[in-house]
Amino acid sequence: MTQACFDTHTTPTHRVALALEGAASAAAQHVFTQLYGDAARATAQHCDAQMQAGRSLGALHGVCITIKDNIDVAGETTMAGGRVCLGEAPAPHDALVLQRLRQAGAVVLGKTNMSEFAFSGVGINPHHGTPANPADPFIARVPGGSSSGAGVSVALGLAEVGIGTDTGGSIRIPAALCGLVGYKSTQARIPCTGVMELSRSLDTLGSITRSVRACLAVDAVLSQQPLPTDATELRGLRFAVPQTLMMEDVDVSVAQAFSRTLRRISEAGAQVVDIPFHALGDIAALSMPGGFSPIEGYAAHHARLERGACQIDPRVVARMMLGKGISAQDYLELHNRRNAWIAAAQQTLQGFDAMLSPTVPLVAPLMAPMRQDDELFFKVNRLLLRNPSAINYLNGCAWSLPCHQAGDLPVGLMVSGLAGQDMRLARVALSLEHLMNA
Repeated sequence: MTQACFDTHTTPTHRVALALEGAASAAAQHVFTQLYGDAARATAQHCDAQMQAGRSLGALHGVCITIKDNIDVAGETTMAGGRVCLGEAPAPHDALVLQRLRQAGAVVLGKTNMSEFAFSGVGINPHHGTPANPADPFIARVPGGSSSGAGVSVALGLAEVGIGTDTGGSIRIPAALCGLVGYKSTQARIPCTGVMELSRSLDTLGSITRSVRACLAVDAVLSQQPLPTDATELRGLRFAVPQTLMMEDVDVSVAQAFSRTLRRISEAGAQVVDIPFHALGDIAALSMPGGFSPIEGYAAHHARLERGACQIDPRVVARMMLGKGISAQDYLELHNRRNAWIAAAQQTLQGFDAMLSPTVPLVAPLMAPMRQDDELFFKVNRLLLRNPSAINYLNGCAWSLPCHQAGDLPVGLMVSGLAGQDMRLARVALSLEHLMNA
Protein backbone atom coordinates (compact mmCIF):
# COMPACT_ATOMS: atom_id res chain seq x y z
CA MET A 1 0.00 0.00 0.00
CA THR A 2 0.94 3.69 0.03
CA GLN A 3 4.30 4.46 1.65
CA ALA A 4 4.28 5.85 5.19
CA CYS A 5 5.71 9.20 3.99
CA PHE A 6 2.25 10.00 2.59
CA ASP A 7 -1.13 10.41 4.30
CA THR A 8 -2.51 7.01 5.31
CA HIS A 9 -5.02 8.28 7.86
CA THR A 10 -7.71 9.41 5.43
CA THR A 11 -9.11 7.84 2.29
CA PRO A 12 -8.16 9.03 -1.19
CA THR A 13 -11.78 10.02 -1.78
CA HIS A 14 -11.73 12.23 1.30
CA ARG A 15 -8.39 13.79 0.38
CA VAL A 16 -9.56 14.57 -3.15
CA ALA A 17 -12.75 16.17 -1.83
CA LEU A 18 -10.73 18.41 0.48
CA ALA A 19 -8.25 19.23 -2.27
CA LEU A 20 -10.93 20.26 -4.74
CA GLU A 21 -12.64 22.35 -2.08
CA GLY A 22 -9.31 24.02 -1.31
CA ALA A 23 -8.60 24.59 -4.99
CA ALA A 24 -11.71 26.80 -5.12
CA SER A 25 -10.50 28.99 -2.23
CA ALA A 26 -9.03 32.47 -2.55
CA ALA A 27 -5.66 31.23 -1.31
CA ALA A 28 -5.43 28.86 -4.28
CA GLN A 29 -6.22 31.47 -6.91
CA HIS A 30 -4.00 31.04 -9.98
CA VAL A 31 -2.49 27.73 -8.75
CA PHE A 32 -4.13 25.58 -11.43
CA THR A 33 -4.41 26.03 -15.15
CA GLN A 34 -6.73 23.03 -15.28
CA LEU A 35 -8.51 20.87 -12.68
CA TYR A 36 -9.42 17.24 -13.31
CA GLY A 37 -12.18 17.08 -10.70
CA ASP A 38 -14.32 14.29 -12.11
CA ALA A 39 -11.37 12.13 -13.11
CA ALA A 40 -9.69 12.64 -9.73
CA ARG A 41 -12.85 11.64 -7.87
CA ALA A 42 -13.24 8.52 -10.01
CA THR A 43 -9.60 7.51 -9.52
CA ALA A 44 -9.86 8.09 -5.77
CA GLN A 45 -12.99 5.94 -5.55
CA HIS A 46 -11.20 3.17 -7.43
CA CYS A 47 -8.27 3.47 -5.01
CA ASP A 48 -10.67 3.19 -2.06
CA ALA A 49 -12.30 0.09 -3.50
CA GLN A 50 -8.96 -1.59 -4.15
CA MET A 51 -7.74 -0.71 -0.68
CA GLN A 52 -10.85 -2.22 0.90
CA ALA A 53 -10.22 -5.38 -1.11
CA GLY A 54 -6.66 -5.51 0.21
CA ARG A 55 -5.07 -4.69 -3.12
CA SER A 56 -2.53 -2.01 -3.95
CA LEU A 57 -2.33 -0.12 -7.23
CA GLY A 58 1.33 0.68 -6.65
CA ALA A 59 3.79 2.74 -4.65
CA LEU A 60 1.70 5.92 -4.96
CA HIS A 61 -1.71 4.31 -4.31
CA GLY A 62 -4.15 7.18 -3.72
CA VAL A 63 -1.47 9.88 -3.42
CA CYS A 64 -2.78 13.25 -4.65
CA ILE A 65 -0.41 14.87 -7.13
CA THR A 66 -0.35 17.85 -9.45
CA ILE A 67 1.54 18.09 -12.73
CA LYS A 68 3.16 21.12 -14.30
CA ASP A 69 1.45 22.68 -17.30
CA ASN A 70 4.30 21.71 -19.66
CA ILE A 71 3.64 17.96 -19.24
CA ASP A 72 1.61 16.22 -21.95
CA VAL A 73 -1.83 14.84 -21.16
CA ALA A 74 -3.34 12.72 -23.93
CA GLY A 75 -6.00 14.57 -25.93
CA GLU A 76 -5.01 18.03 -24.67
CA THR A 77 -2.85 20.74 -26.17
CA THR A 78 0.14 21.36 -23.93
CA MET A 79 0.16 25.07 -23.12
CA ALA A 80 3.25 25.43 -20.84
CA GLY A 81 1.75 28.38 -19.01
CA GLY A 82 1.02 30.34 -22.17
CA ARG A 83 -1.62 31.20 -24.77
CA VAL A 84 0.30 31.03 -28.03
CA CYS A 85 -0.06 27.24 -28.24
CA LEU A 86 -3.87 27.42 -28.56
CA GLY A 87 -4.90 25.58 -31.70
CA GLU A 88 -1.87 23.33 -31.83
CA ALA A 89 -2.41 19.58 -32.08
CA PRO A 90 -3.31 17.80 -28.84
CA ALA A 91 -0.83 15.40 -27.30
CA PRO A 92 -1.36 11.86 -28.65
CA HIS A 93 -0.16 10.26 -25.41
CA ASP A 94 0.42 11.05 -21.76
CA ALA A 95 4.03 11.99 -21.04
CA LEU A 96 6.04 8.94 -19.99
CA VAL A 97 6.35 10.19 -16.41
CA LEU A 98 2.59 10.70 -16.21
CA GLN A 99 2.04 7.16 -17.45
CA ARG A 100 4.32 5.92 -14.68
CA LEU A 101 2.55 7.99 -12.06
CA ARG A 102 -0.86 6.69 -13.09
CA GLN A 103 0.44 3.11 -13.14
CA ALA A 104 1.71 3.60 -9.58
CA GLY A 105 -1.78 4.54 -8.40
CA ALA A 106 -1.43 8.32 -8.13
CA VAL A 107 -4.47 10.60 -8.30
CA VAL A 108 -3.88 13.53 -10.67
CA LEU A 109 -5.70 16.62 -9.39
CA GLY A 110 -4.80 18.99 -12.18
CA LYS A 111 -2.22 20.95 -14.11
CA THR A 112 -0.38 23.73 -12.30
CA ASN A 113 0.59 27.22 -13.30
CA MET A 114 4.15 28.07 -14.26
CA SER A 115 6.39 30.71 -15.75
CA GLU A 116 5.62 30.63 -19.47
CA PHE A 117 7.75 28.00 -21.25
CA ALA A 118 9.49 27.44 -17.87
CA PHE A 119 11.68 30.48 -18.53
CA SER A 120 11.91 32.30 -15.17
CA GLY A 121 12.86 31.63 -11.57
CA VAL A 122 10.40 34.20 -10.22
CA GLY A 123 7.16 32.42 -11.15
CA ILE A 124 5.14 35.37 -12.46
CA ASN A 125 2.67 34.56 -15.24
CA PRO A 126 0.89 37.41 -17.10
CA HIS A 127 -1.63 35.06 -18.77
CA HIS A 128 -3.00 33.04 -15.85
CA GLY A 129 -2.07 35.24 -12.90
CA THR A 130 0.51 34.28 -10.28
CA PRO A 131 -0.19 32.16 -7.21
CA ALA A 132 0.77 33.90 -3.98
CA ASN A 133 3.37 32.31 -1.74
CA PRO A 134 1.50 30.80 1.26
CA ALA A 135 4.52 31.40 3.51
CA ASP A 136 3.36 35.00 4.07
CA PRO A 137 -0.35 35.41 4.87
CA PHE A 138 -0.09 39.20 5.14
CA ILE A 139 1.35 40.33 1.81
CA ALA A 140 1.72 38.73 -1.62
CA ARG A 141 5.20 37.34 -2.24
CA VAL A 142 6.42 35.50 -5.32
CA PRO A 143 6.18 31.69 -5.19
CA GLY A 144 9.37 31.04 -7.15
CA GLY A 145 9.46 29.51 -10.58
CA SER A 146 9.18 28.16 -12.94
CA SER A 147 7.21 25.42 -11.12
CA SER A 148 5.20 28.01 -9.20
CA GLY A 149 1.85 26.23 -9.05
CA ALA A 150 3.53 22.92 -8.22
CA GLY A 151 5.12 24.42 -5.12
CA VAL A 152 2.04 26.30 -3.96
CA SER A 153 -0.22 23.27 -4.49
CA VAL A 154 1.90 21.37 -1.95
CA ALA A 155 2.41 24.32 0.40
CA LEU A 156 -1.38 24.79 0.64
CA GLY A 157 -1.89 21.09 1.34
CA LEU A 158 -3.92 20.54 -1.83
CA ALA A 159 -1.48 17.91 -3.10
CA GLU A 160 1.10 15.70 -1.48
CA VAL A 161 3.33 15.94 -4.54
CA GLY A 162 3.90 18.61 -7.15
CA ILE A 163 5.60 17.33 -10.30
CA GLY A 164 7.77 19.97 -11.93
CA THR A 165 10.73 20.53 -14.20
CA ASP A 166 14.10 22.03 -13.35
CA THR A 167 16.26 23.66 -16.03
CA GLY A 168 18.03 26.17 -13.80
CA GLY A 169 16.42 25.64 -10.42
CA SER A 170 12.73 25.53 -11.27
CA ILE A 171 11.97 22.84 -8.67
CA ARG A 172 14.41 23.94 -5.99
CA ILE A 173 13.54 27.66 -6.13
CA PRO A 174 9.81 27.30 -5.32
CA ALA A 175 10.70 24.61 -2.77
CA ALA A 176 13.09 27.01 -1.03
CA LEU A 177 10.77 30.03 -1.12
CA CYS A 178 7.72 28.04 0.02
CA GLY A 179 9.47 26.02 2.75
CA LEU A 180 9.32 22.63 1.02
CA VAL A 181 11.62 19.84 -0.14
CA GLY A 182 12.65 19.76 -3.80
CA TYR A 183 14.86 17.30 -5.63
CA LYS A 184 16.66 17.68 -8.97
CA SER A 185 18.25 14.40 -10.01
CA THR A 186 21.09 13.82 -12.41
CA GLN A 187 19.46 14.66 -15.74
CA ALA A 188 19.66 11.19 -17.30
CA ARG A 189 17.73 9.49 -14.48
CA ILE A 190 14.25 10.57 -15.60
CA PRO A 191 13.07 10.68 -19.23
CA CYS A 192 11.56 13.94 -20.47
CA THR A 193 9.53 12.21 -23.21
CA GLY A 194 6.28 14.14 -23.59
CA VAL A 195 7.45 17.26 -21.73
CA MET A 196 7.65 20.56 -23.62
CA GLU A 197 11.30 21.41 -24.08
CA LEU A 198 13.09 24.49 -22.92
CA SER A 199 16.71 23.31 -22.92
CA ARG A 200 17.47 19.72 -23.82
CA SER A 201 20.94 20.05 -22.32
CA LEU A 202 19.58 21.07 -18.90
CA ASP A 203 15.89 20.08 -18.52
CA THR A 204 15.23 17.70 -15.62
CA LEU A 205 12.02 16.32 -14.11
CA GLY A 206 11.39 15.96 -10.39
CA SER A 207 9.08 16.67 -7.49
CA ILE A 208 8.28 19.07 -4.68
CA THR A 209 7.00 17.47 -1.48
CA ARG A 210 7.15 17.90 2.29
CA SER A 211 9.86 15.34 2.99
CA VAL A 212 12.93 13.70 1.53
CA ARG A 213 11.32 10.25 1.76
CA ALA A 214 8.31 11.45 -0.23
CA CYS A 215 10.61 12.78 -2.97
CA LEU A 216 12.47 9.48 -3.00
CA ALA A 217 9.23 7.54 -3.35
CA VAL A 218 8.22 9.68 -6.33
CA ASP A 219 11.69 9.50 -7.88
CA ALA A 220 11.55 5.69 -7.72
CA VAL A 221 8.38 5.80 -9.83
CA LEU A 222 9.60 8.46 -12.27
CA SER A 223 13.08 6.99 -12.80
CA GLN A 224 12.33 3.28 -12.25
CA GLN A 225 15.66 3.29 -10.34
CA PRO A 226 14.92 3.40 -6.59
CA LEU A 227 17.41 5.25 -4.44
CA PRO A 228 18.29 4.20 -0.87
CA THR A 229 16.01 5.31 1.95
CA ASP A 230 18.47 4.74 4.80
CA ALA A 231 20.25 7.76 6.23
CA THR A 232 24.02 7.93 6.55
CA GLU A 233 25.98 8.88 9.66
CA LEU A 234 26.87 12.59 9.54
CA ARG A 235 29.92 12.15 11.73
CA GLY A 236 33.00 12.01 9.56
CA LEU A 237 31.41 13.37 6.38
CA ARG A 238 33.11 16.26 4.57
CA PHE A 239 31.02 19.09 3.14
CA ALA A 240 32.33 21.81 0.82
CA VAL A 241 30.90 25.32 1.20
CA PRO A 242 31.85 27.32 -1.92
CA GLN A 243 32.68 30.94 -1.18
CA THR A 244 32.78 31.94 -4.86
CA LEU A 245 29.47 33.17 -6.28
CA MET A 246 27.04 31.22 -4.06
CA MET A 247 27.63 33.31 -0.92
CA GLU A 248 27.49 36.67 -2.70
CA ASP A 249 24.58 39.10 -2.12
CA VAL A 250 23.04 36.82 0.52
CA ASP A 251 20.40 38.66 2.56
CA VAL A 252 20.46 38.69 6.37
CA SER A 253 17.68 36.14 6.89
CA VAL A 254 19.31 33.62 4.56
CA ALA A 255 22.79 34.21 5.99
CA GLN A 256 21.59 33.66 9.56
CA ALA A 257 19.65 30.48 8.71
CA PHE A 258 22.53 29.09 6.67
CA SER A 259 25.15 29.83 9.36
CA ARG A 260 22.96 28.29 12.05
CA THR A 261 22.50 25.16 9.92
CA LEU A 262 26.23 24.80 9.23
CA ARG A 263 26.91 25.10 12.94
CA ARG A 264 24.49 22.27 13.71
CA ILE A 265 26.05 20.10 11.02
CA SER A 266 29.49 20.70 12.49
CA GLU A 267 28.22 19.92 15.98
CA ALA A 268 26.90 16.60 14.61
CA GLY A 269 30.48 15.63 13.78
CA ALA A 270 30.71 16.51 10.08
CA GLN A 271 33.57 18.55 8.69
CA VAL A 272 32.41 21.76 7.00
CA VAL A 273 35.10 23.27 4.77
CA ASP A 274 34.99 26.67 3.09
CA ILE A 275 36.47 26.42 -0.41
CA PRO A 276 37.04 29.15 -3.02
CA PHE A 277 35.74 27.09 -6.03
CA HIS A 278 36.82 29.69 -8.57
CA ALA A 279 35.23 27.71 -11.42
CA LEU A 280 31.78 28.89 -10.32
CA GLY A 281 32.78 32.42 -11.17
CA ASP A 282 33.46 31.35 -14.75
CA ILE A 283 29.88 30.26 -15.56
CA ALA A 284 28.70 33.64 -16.85
CA ALA A 285 31.63 33.96 -19.25
CA LEU A 286 31.37 30.32 -20.35
CA SER A 287 27.68 30.77 -21.14
CA MET A 288 27.93 33.83 -23.36
CA PRO A 289 25.85 35.02 -25.15
CA GLY A 290 23.20 33.60 -22.83
CA GLY A 291 23.79 29.92 -22.37
CA PHE A 292 21.87 26.82 -23.34
CA SER A 293 18.37 27.98 -22.36
CA PRO A 294 18.06 30.90 -24.84
CA ILE A 295 19.76 28.97 -27.66
CA GLU A 296 17.85 25.72 -27.26
CA GLY A 297 14.68 27.53 -26.18
CA TYR A 298 14.72 29.62 -29.34
CA ALA A 299 15.28 26.48 -31.43
CA ALA A 300 12.31 24.77 -29.74
CA HIS A 301 9.93 27.73 -29.90
CA HIS A 302 11.04 29.84 -32.89
CA ALA A 303 7.89 29.05 -34.88
CA ARG A 304 5.71 30.27 -31.99
CA LEU A 305 7.85 33.39 -31.63
CA GLU A 306 7.55 34.16 -35.34
CA ARG A 307 3.80 33.69 -35.55
CA GLY A 308 2.74 35.10 -32.19
CA ALA A 309 5.44 36.86 -30.17
CA CYS A 310 2.82 39.41 -29.11
CA GLN A 311 0.96 36.60 -27.32
CA ILE A 312 4.03 35.59 -25.28
CA ASP A 313 5.26 37.18 -22.05
CA PRO A 314 7.60 39.98 -23.25
CA ARG A 315 10.14 39.02 -20.58
CA VAL A 316 10.26 35.49 -21.97
CA VAL A 317 10.57 36.80 -25.52
CA ALA A 318 13.47 39.06 -24.52
CA ARG A 319 15.45 36.18 -23.01
CA MET A 320 14.62 33.69 -25.75
CA MET A 321 15.65 36.07 -28.53
CA LEU A 322 19.19 35.99 -27.14
CA GLY A 323 19.41 32.58 -28.82
CA LYS A 324 18.49 33.82 -32.28
CA GLY A 325 21.35 33.87 -34.73
CA ILE A 326 23.74 31.74 -32.70
CA SER A 327 25.84 29.69 -35.11
CA ALA A 328 26.32 25.94 -34.97
CA GLN A 329 30.00 26.60 -34.30
CA ASP A 330 29.19 28.77 -31.28
CA TYR A 331 26.70 26.20 -29.98
CA LEU A 332 29.16 23.31 -30.24
CA GLU A 333 31.85 25.43 -28.63
CA LEU A 334 29.48 26.08 -25.72
CA HIS A 335 29.21 22.32 -25.20
CA ASN A 336 32.98 21.99 -25.33
CA ARG A 337 33.46 24.76 -22.77
CA ARG A 338 30.86 23.18 -20.50
CA ASN A 339 32.50 19.76 -20.66
CA ALA A 340 35.90 21.21 -19.80
CA TRP A 341 34.38 23.22 -16.97
CA ILE A 342 32.66 20.13 -15.54
CA ALA A 343 35.96 18.25 -15.54
CA ALA A 344 37.65 21.10 -13.64
CA ALA A 345 34.78 21.34 -11.15
CA GLN A 346 34.93 17.60 -10.50
CA GLN A 347 38.58 17.94 -9.52
CA THR A 348 37.72 20.69 -7.03
CA LEU A 349 34.99 18.61 -5.36
CA GLN A 350 36.98 15.39 -5.06
CA GLY A 351 37.06 14.13 -1.49
CA PHE A 352 33.82 15.84 -0.44
CA ASP A 353 30.56 14.03 0.27
CA ALA A 354 28.41 16.98 -0.86
CA MET A 355 28.42 20.71 -1.43
CA LEU A 356 26.32 23.00 0.80
CA SER A 357 25.00 26.45 -0.06
CA PRO A 358 21.85 28.54 0.23
CA THR A 359 19.42 27.36 -2.46
CA VAL A 360 18.75 31.01 -3.25
CA PRO A 361 20.35 34.06 -1.62
CA LEU A 362 17.13 35.80 -0.60
CA VAL A 363 13.74 35.10 0.93
CA ALA A 364 10.65 35.39 -1.26
CA PRO A 365 10.47 38.94 -2.69
CA LEU A 366 7.28 40.99 -2.72
CA MET A 367 5.15 40.31 -5.78
CA ALA A 368 3.94 43.81 -6.73
CA PRO A 369 7.36 45.34 -7.54
CA MET A 370 8.23 42.28 -9.66
CA ARG A 371 5.18 42.87 -11.84
CA GLN A 372 5.87 46.55 -12.40
CA ASP A 373 9.64 46.92 -12.79
CA ASP A 374 11.42 45.02 -15.57
CA GLU A 375 14.88 45.97 -14.34
CA LEU A 376 14.09 44.72 -10.83
CA PHE A 377 12.48 41.56 -12.21
CA PHE A 378 15.55 40.58 -14.23
CA LYS A 379 17.88 41.39 -11.32
CA VAL A 380 15.87 39.19 -8.92
CA ASN A 381 15.48 36.49 -11.57
CA ARG A 382 19.27 36.31 -11.97
CA LEU A 383 19.74 36.06 -8.20
CA LEU A 384 17.15 33.32 -7.80
CA LEU A 385 18.60 31.26 -10.64
CA ARG A 386 22.27 31.83 -9.83
CA ASN A 387 22.99 29.12 -7.24
CA PRO A 388 20.72 26.31 -8.44
CA SER A 389 21.53 26.81 -12.14
CA ALA A 390 25.20 26.14 -11.40
CA ILE A 391 24.23 22.56 -10.52
CA ASN A 392 22.31 22.16 -13.80
CA TYR A 393 25.37 23.43 -15.64
CA LEU A 394 27.41 20.85 -13.71
CA ASN A 395 24.86 18.15 -14.67
CA GLY A 396 24.77 17.41 -10.96
CA CYS A 397 22.05 16.42 -8.54
CA ALA A 398 20.72 18.56 -5.71
CA TRP A 399 18.17 18.86 -2.93
CA SER A 400 16.62 21.94 -1.39
CA LEU A 401 15.74 21.37 2.27
CA PRO A 402 13.99 23.90 4.55
CA CYS A 403 16.45 25.26 7.12
CA HIS A 404 14.63 28.27 8.61
CA GLN A 405 13.22 28.58 12.10
CA ALA A 406 9.46 28.31 12.71
CA GLY A 407 7.77 31.66 12.10
CA ASP A 408 10.47 32.97 9.75
CA LEU A 409 10.16 33.27 6.01
CA PRO A 410 11.42 30.07 4.35
CA VAL A 411 15.09 29.54 3.57
CA GLY A 412 16.42 26.59 1.59
CA LEU A 413 19.62 24.63 2.15
CA MET A 414 20.93 23.27 -1.15
CA VAL A 415 22.75 19.95 -0.86
CA SER A 416 24.51 19.20 -4.15
CA GLY A 417 26.58 16.50 -5.77
CA LEU A 418 28.17 15.58 -9.07
CA ALA A 419 26.48 13.67 -11.88
CA GLY A 420 25.54 10.17 -10.81
CA GLN A 421 25.93 10.82 -7.08
CA ASP A 422 22.18 10.63 -6.45
CA MET A 423 22.53 7.55 -4.22
CA ARG A 424 25.06 9.15 -1.90
CA LEU A 425 23.17 12.43 -1.88
CA ALA A 426 19.87 10.75 -0.95
CA ARG A 427 21.43 9.31 2.22
CA VAL A 428 22.98 12.67 3.08
CA ALA A 429 19.67 14.52 2.52
CA LEU A 430 17.85 12.08 4.81
CA SER A 431 20.43 12.66 7.55
CA LEU A 432 20.39 16.45 7.23
CA GLU A 433 16.57 16.52 7.23
CA HIS A 434 16.55 14.46 10.42
CA LEU A 435 19.09 16.79 12.02
CA MET A 436 17.13 19.93 11.15
CA ASN A 437 13.82 18.44 12.32
CA ALA A 438 15.24 17.21 15.63
